[in-house]
Amino acid sequence: MSARRRIIAALCVGAVLISGGAVASIAVLSTAEATGQEEPSNTVRTGTSPITAGDLAGTTQATGTLDYADQRTIGGGAGIVTAVPAPGSTVSLGGTLYAVANVPVTLLHGPLPAWRAFESGMGDGPDVRQLETSLAALGYFDREPDDEFAASTARAIERWQKALGVEETGRLELGSVVFMPGDVRIASVDAAVGTAASDKVVTVSSLVKRIDVPLKLADQRLGVVGTKVDVNLPGGQRTTGTVSDVGVPTESDSDGQKKVTIPVGITLDDPAAAAELQRATVTVGFPTERRENVLSVPVEALIAIDDKTFGVEVVDGAGKHRQVPVATGLFADGRVEVSGDGVREGLDVVVPVS
Repeated sequence: MSARRRIIAALCVGAVLISGGAVASIAVLSTAEATGQEEPSNTVRTGTSPITAGDLAGTTQATGTLDYADQRTIGGGAGIVTAVPAPGSTVSLGGTLYAVANVPVTLLHGPLPAWRAFESGMGDGPDVRQLETSLAALGYFDREPDDEFAASTARAIERWQKALGVEETGRLELGSVVFMPGDVRIASVDAAVGTAASDKVVTVSSLVKRIDVPLKLADQRLGVVGTKVDVNLPGGQRTTGTVSDVGVPTESDSDGQKKVTIPVGITLDDPAAAAELQRATVTVGFPTERRENVLSVPVEALIAIDDKTFGVEVVDGAGKHRQVPVATGLFADGRVEVSGDGVREGLDVVVPVS
């Protein structure tokens, strides 16, 4: 087949969302046609690829940031900071987040922040229950946790304080413990040893990574909780994720220009895929249009039969070549949906090879 009719000088396929559909534009130009000279044959090496049947899905790409989730800056205490953890380290239940005046500020588990001191005579509350639950997990409280601060609670605190090497008061000052839903990672140290304690001593995060995507307002229909997405990680690695949360429209100012985006959170289906990454820019593919059980070929297989008709070059079992006109549909992931008389699964079509 003459290379004149093959898309060789330029093949530009772009998925452009128009009213929810994917439209591909293809520019066809051969060197010979541009110069008016006869083009030599066999200028492009070719191979074959089969026509395949299956699902084809178009995507809209968006840039996001992979980082550890639920970052929060903590601090407090009167005095000088005497100990801080190493950035990137993990603090578990009962571990020390930092120390002020040589007194440790420790991590306990619970969804509620501490808002008062723990001591005999205090009112009942869910914060007492989560304190007792943590003390029980550490092996210092041997009763069923409840909302009441009882003598058994004070004794458990005293046993814990003895193990920590601090004064055994049976009382916990406000700021001496920090409640977080689980173990934490030290994202950064914000106050150096020897400086006065402030509201910013360390920044912690969960141990789980997530992707945050500022989705364009025009693409907000793509941000649906539960949607499966493709994720391109640095280095060419690919994995998948799931939309976990969608925020409200947020206005930001970038280079003096205001824009409105939708904050979308994504969890990785396989966290191990990003185990070696701490923070990275990633590309997320949100599914748009989808075709089920259609025939498709590599985009490079398309040829221009004439000014108005596209086709593919089919090779039969005897090695005979023939052109078959096709109607094109969805373009996605380097493939294009095709249909037409003489087009069926398993047929080999000619494609250029590098």
